[in-house]
Amino acid sequence: MGQKKNPRRFSETQAMAKGRMIRTSPQKLNLVAQLIRGKPVEKALADLTFSRKRVALNVKKVLESAIANAENNHDLDIDSLIVDQAFVGKNLVMKRWKARARGRVGRIHKPFSEITIVVKEVEEAA
Repeated sequence: MGQKKNPRRFSETQAMAKGRMIRTSPQKLNLVAQLIRGKPVEKALADLTFSRKRVALNVKKVLESAIANAENNHDLDIDSLIVDQAFVGKNLVMKRWKARARGRVGRIHKPFSEITIVVKEVEEAA
């Protein structure tokens, strides 16, 4: 018997990967996500490899995972993949305290974020 198969959230030509608990603010992560939106995956990987942002390494791992999902799980051609969507969301915020003058306290927020990358197979124009 077992459970019924879940319907796909994306079309047959798309594959997704998600990175959670990335230790940076969503605003900083979105700057790197903007860098790869709409680009072919080879160009996006090259941009992330040579980016000076620290979080680019985490985004590159998620992009490589999305490419592997497309190839192994959905039988898509990796040479014709582009980054269809790359969006960022908030995750938890660690709250820390630091002693300040006159018995007061300074709040320190250490945010985490998550990124979702969707790659899509496009037909090459002849």
